[in-house]
Amino acid sequence: MQIVILGAGALGTVLGAHFARAREDVTLIARGQRAAYLQEHGATMTGLVDFTVPVRVVTDPSQLHDADVLIVTVKTYDMASALASVKHLDVSSVVSIQNGVLKNEQLAQTFGWEKVLGAMAFTGAEVLPTGTVRFTLNQGVYLGELPTGTSARVQTLADTLERVGIVAHVTPSIQALEWSKYVSWVCGMAPAVLTRLETYKLLQDAPIASIVAAILQEMTQIATARTIVLEDITFFPTKTLSELSVDAMVTQLRPLGDRWASLMPHNKISALQDVERGKRLEVEETLGYAVRQSAALGIPTPTMDTCYRLIAGINHYLQ
Repeated sequence: MQIVILGAGALGTVLGAHFARAREDVTLIARGQRAAYLQEHGATMTGLVDFTVPVRVVTDPSQLHDADVLIVTVKTYDMASALASVKHLDVSSVVSIQNGVLKNEQLAQTFGWEKVLGAMAFTGAEVLPTGTVRFTLNQGVYLGELPTGTSARVQTLADTLERVGIVAHVTPSIQALEWSKYVSWVCGMAPAVLTRLETYKLLQDAPIASIVAAILQEMTQIATARTIVLEDITFFPTKTLSELSVDAMVTQLRPLGDRWASLMPHNKISALQDVERGKRLEVEETLGYAVRQSAALGIPTPTMDTCYRLIAGINHYLQ
């Protein structure tokens, strides 16, 4: 399988390194200092695994012409320019493991819906100041046909990921899973950026958990209006929580925070990591997308609206 990965940040490097170690035909599209580092030093992994492997890196996407699978891992705010650079590629399948759900619409605009696979990743990693990537969570990449169903190409990609060391699952309900993770991500992203706290603390603290619950309730209304049926997902029972009142949700979130404290005490949502490094935030394509959806649907979302304005203001000073 000929694989091209667009983006060589934390997750792009995790995938590229594992494919390269297994001698798969993989190319990373990277730029700037990150590209130079990978070309000189290779991809170095630590955390769940420890190895260094040479990887093929290109900085000019025009050097590439086709691929069996294009995997997109760039930050959501870079999506438009990144896709413009690879729209010439002849690809059989394209998949994004970015945050949010806007990604699939953007992929379809460039390559057509028939090429787009749904995907949701429960993986965690960060690029350390040394250039090494710390791989912290490998709970699975979920794959499926959109909006529902599976296929041979989905199974082939999942089998390849499993073979190289990335946990993968094939699901017939990928759109529901993507939205379920999206809901949970927005619930965590907003209070994390505003409080600068580890994820488990957002759930353990009752006042903050009430904000998480209010956002979850608002996001559920959007999903329902779009006829999306939410599901419980790894580490976060989105469907179960969505059926509760805000007060009942807070009660359920606190023991969930205790569990996260024992399993992942140092986990910080990626948006918080970006704030701490003074990097631009994925706000417009995630929380902002939800706010715009709610306005279009006529659904009041006061908690999200307030959080969005505050975080958009923070983002203004990070750009």
